[in-house]
Amino acid sequence: MADVFTEDDIRTVVDRFYDRVRADEELRQAFAVVQDWNEHLGRMVEFWSSVMLTTGRYKGNPVAMHLMHSDRIQPSMFVRWLALWAEATAEVLPEAAANLMQAKAARIASRLSMALFGHDISDPEEGADDGVALRPYKTTSVFDERSLPKPLLQAHALRAGTWGVLRVLEGDVKYRSEMAAPVLVSAANPMVIPPERPHHLELAGPVKCRIEFYDRDPASQH
Repeated sequence: MADVFTEDDIRTVVDRFYDRVRADEELRQAFAVVQDWNEHLGRMVEFWSSVMLTTGRYKGNPVAMHLMHSDRIQPSMFVRWLALWAEATAEVLPEAAANLMQAKAARIASRLSMALFGHDISDPEEGADDGVALRPYKTTSVFDERSLPKPLLQAHALRAGTWGVLRVLEGDVKYRSEMAAPVLVSAANPMVIPPERPHHLELAGPVKCRIEFYDRDPASQH
């Protein structure tokens, strides 16, 4: 694609895009973890150079980096991210080139959304078949058997009006409640946790999981 894009084009798009991100009310909180913006912008130029020009300059792992900061990221942020990316690319590039970069960004956002939230942002109905179609207002970081907060292994309850969904990415977790039989929660079987119901989790081995929080029953479509 060297005849479509140049390094200068990519650098201009990246600079303009992140100017918008840093001023955006929704996205800037997620990017507050960036301590050296010059270094970050340089890495993003390397990333997009690798994506669009196949230079291989970028050596990082985007999924791992986003998982590290997943407590700051909400699904709606990917939609906003794509909207700002579309603006920046359309302003800098010819239409055909802008469309290519926008298509690449959409695929990247979808992969990251799947890794963090278990559903593809390009399909608003994604996740409906597992009983969870609404969007969470908060999502924890991904825990493993070492980092899972100890209070979750002891009896506790969500406050009134708060619903949770336990999503297991790897391994399985046993959900125990005094009001129901134990449930084995796996990647194929997320657990909806109702408010004010005492429960606790049990681990039997290596696991990766996260918890999403909703302001109403996440099994509802209303």
